Amino acid sequence: MNTMESIYQRLYKIYNKHRQQYKENRYDSQQMCLMWSTDNPPDEIRYSEPMEDIETAFGIVVDDDDALDLYDMTLKKAAQKIHAMQKDQHNHKTKG
Repeated sequence: MNTMESIYQRLYKIYNKHRQQYKENRYDSQQMCLMWSTDNPPDEIRYSEPMEDIETAFGIVVDDDDALDLYDMTLKKAAQKIHAMQKDQHNHKTKG
């Protein structure tokens, strides 16, 4: 499991990797939605490359509701949610 700071730092790297692919997203507002085109938003967030990178980086499974929640969050809030998801999913694995 990761600390909040390490989650944030790793998430910021993922965010920058994807944000920089879209010229309309040059302003660094630290909004998760900037990992996708804001001129032509995706129809599907859950199975997109940014979300797959997040799942892989943090060892979590993101469902459709989580994907939409993360899309609408700031990086700070998203890091908190990812931290909670790690704890929750880890607890389900150890109990199950």
